[in-house]
Amino acid sequence: MRISVPALLTLNGGYTDTAGFLVLQGLFTAHVTGNFSTLGASLVHGTSGAAAKILALPVFCVVIFLVRYFSNSVAFKGGSAINTLVAVKASLFTLAAALAVIYGPFADGDALTAIVTGMALVAGMAIQNAAHRIFFEKSPPGTVMTGTTSQLMMDLSDLAQADVPAELRALARIRCAALLKTVGIFVFGCAVAALMYARFDRLALLVPPLISITAFRPRFR
Repeated sequence: MRISVPALLTLNGGYTDTAGFLVLQGLFTAHVTGNFSTLGASLVHGTSGAAAKILALPVFCVVIFLVRYFSNSVAFKGGSAINTLVAVKASLFTLAAALAVIYGPFADGDALTAIVTGMALVAGMAIQNAAHRIFFEKSPPGTVMTGTTSQLMMDLSDLAQADVPAELRALARIRCAALLKTVGIFVFGCAVAALMYARFDRLALLVPPLISITAFRPRFR
């Protein structure tokens, strides 16, 4: 059975966010919201990793801006930036994995090597987030599970009410199937990452480059 690219992106989102969190002292690499909370915890409790969490937001934002700018520039000329973005993302994940293997485990989340490793993962996931929205806009986001779960529960509520118009119930039923699949794949990615980390520690970061290459392999020419 062939797995769709959005499904593999979602798998990679759950896996990388969990693996990065475990390896890098609580750094969320796939989204920025959690880093605000963990930054506060780091500052209050005096734990390491605050520097990486502060840097994560500007790095994420700058990369998203550049990906959109680059993608538009290529599209205006009649091309597609997807293969270039894949190559850059896979390279960033490979760099992060190499740094983790050579310099990890990172007891100090504020060490330079830990910060560079974290920012490579953040930049890679920023590319993935932007690419998902640009090239697979009809698919549910592969990293933002709060919004996805909220929509899923609203759709389930609509399906549970007989008074909801039939056309809206039909739409909710279709959307539910897609959202359930997305949440399930993301959770599976998180679980696999946790198991990999428990067994192999920082070597768990060797998986995201492989997922990235597999996801886009049919698109390489």
